Amino acid sequence: MIFVYYFFALIQTFFAYKSLRGGIEYLQFFKKELGKTKSEYTPFATIFVPCRGIDIDLQANLEAIFIQDYPNFEVIFVVDDKNDPAVSVINEFIHRRVAETQSKKRKKDFETIQNNSQKYLKPLASQRLCGKKLLIAGKAMTSGQKVHNLRKAVLEADEKSEVFVFVDSDARPNENWLRNLVEPLADKSVGCATGYRWFIQQSGGIATHLRSVWNASIASTLGENTKGNFCWGGSTAIRREVFEKLNVREKWKGTLSDDFALTNILKEAEMPIKFVPSCLTATVEDCTFKELLEFTTRQMKITRVYSPTHFKVSVIGSILFTFTFWTGIVLLVFATGIHFWLILFLTSIMFIFGIGKAWLRLNAVKLILSDYKNELNKQFLPQILLWTITPILYLYNNISAMFSRKIIWRGIEYKLESASKTFIEKTDG
Repeated sequence: MIFVYYFFALIQTFFAYKSLRGGIEYLQFFKKELGKTKSEYTPFATIFVPCRGIDIDLQANLEAIFIQDYPNFEVIFVVDDKNDPAVSVINEFIHRRVAETQSKKRKKDFETIQNNSQKYLKPLASQRLCGKKLLIAGKAMTSGQKVHNLRKAVLEADEKSEVFVFVDSDARPNENWLRNLVEPLADKSVGCATGYRWFIQQSGGIATHLRSVWNASIASTLGENTKGNFCWGGSTAIRREVFEKLNVREKWKGTLSDDFALTNILKEAEMPIKFVPSCLTATVEDCTFKELLEFTTRQMKITRVYSPTHFKVSVIGSILFTFTFWTGIVLLVFATGIHFWLILFLTSIMFIFGIGKAWLRLNAVKLILSDYKNELNKQFLPQILLWTITPILYLYNNISAMFSRKIIWRGIEYKLESASKTFIEKTDG
């Protein structure tokens, strides 16, 4: 029986080595991308922000979207109900921004007249923001509420808009996010450009850090290989002509996951997905253990329906690591002689390689999220230790996904019949 363990432990050790190599490549990719000279491709863009309920620090998240260093763009907020709590926050924010913009414009216009140098001025904040709208999409019937909202919103984009950008209301992008996200689309062969989330704690806690580590393992699967990348709906840009040519709006009908659906559409069209490291986006919030389990299990249930191959890999990977690493820890209590030293060697190698991968990944993230240096420094111990527990969490998520296709997302209970058929079973109003 012990030799069966050795067989699988050697396989896991090899995968741990491959993972470490992936961490090295991940950090190198970040450095290479950050060192590239950026183009000046900045067409008119429409940013779509679907909202439901009030996210933690929603005001700060909205502010981050509005202060983008980008020549011309519009922002379209979309909710399903006029009574949604987010509506009052959005309206108040828009009205405040309008007042601030008008004040800045009057002041800048006066300075321009005084200096007689308008053509040399950097575009004003009032000129950078070309429009802002709040749409009420109504309740979804046969798709996810977010997808329903986006299908309504894209019809309202300004006719001169050349790029569609999608961002989640719980994301907090930096001021260069829009410019960096749109820049790869200068290459017309690119299907879309995407960022990804990185969870930043407020006060911390085991559940909060565990979610960040769980999510980090997905973040580090994105990289230079455009064929292996996927779209993340919280930070994705696509040329309008590509969006319309591929008939994305129609193909979204009946789906729950806008990003998984878009990923599958682009892969079917054999159009590459470009991951933009500089568009790694902070999501700043804590969570409870209940929220941790709900979030992680929901992600794997969606993965099972929309990407069965990735789901199978997750199942095999979580079983293999949990069996080899944690069984090895238990065997150390009972093993003696040469078996003790062999098991200690194998588990130590797995652990060291895993720590190396986590450390490399965290250092790559620090290159981007420099505004969160203190928070990321506090993630050091959780990132290099809790990765040993996340495979167990993945195993729980995967088993749950095998026995249920029901999820709760933003207060709505869905049943995922298939990738193109979604049923709404309950809603909170």
